[in-house]
Amino acid sequence: MDFTKYTLIQSTYILYTLVPPALLFVYKDYASFLELGPGGTPSTFIGYLRVSLLRLFVLWNPYLPAPIPAALRPQAGYLTLRHAKNLPKRLGARPKVAGIAPHRQVTQKGTLANYAELSRSIKVLANANPSQLKLGTSCFEKHGTGLFSVNPINYTCNGEICHAHPSDGSLHLTLHPADACIVLERCLGERHPLARGGWFTGFVPLGVLMVYAPRTMEELEAVMEIIKAAVWWVGGQSLEDYE
Repeated sequence: MDFTKYTLIQSTYILYTLVPPALLFVYKDYASFLELGPGGTPSTFIGYLRVSLLRLFVLWNPYLPAPIPAALRPQAGYLTLRHAKNLPKRLGARPKVAGIAPHRQVTQKGTLANYAELSRSIKVLANANPSQLKLGTSCFEKHGTGLFSVNPINYTCNGEICHAHPSDGSLHLTLHPADACIVLERCLGERHPLARGGWFTGFVPLGVLMVYAPRTMEELEAVMEIIKAAVWWVGGQSLEDYE
């Protein structure tokens, strides 16, 4: 058998052995991407390829808190200063979370009633503090409602404090690293997979967390306390300063 014919046989074998499984994997993986619903990345194949590339850089452990920079002032956060007692530890196992953008909770989802109450509570908070807060279309998600700081002092997308996801009842927000540590310790959320600082701040700030969907009124109260911590971090003042 001459070399050219041998090489052709090898190439044909590789083509028929490896390509079909690879195509099947991409097909199923793309379908899983679409099942997460709309998010900050377009629900297109190009959007899928972009997110697939970002997988190379995700955090290896989203439950491990980021270090607090030595130069950061204050070193303590809103929750660490006076409100940590209002955050009970979440009961049960953590939910399964998937994706990057979109980044969604795929088990233990909140009910429609849970999400409606969360949305109502966020709107009440905004309407009660018009000098500090406003509602608008989420800058991160490009759809849905986000809560924004009127005068942000810490970088987020146009001063966005948080946004909730109607598909699963979870939400994303940005916290002081000390407060993020408390949320992680109480099993109430996890870090966004790209929240690693440096160059990736162009995608999401270092302190971005997913807070799991509240399942009970007690958990909703805890989530609202975390949102107030995000208000303090992004806007520089707590809501209590205006009471």
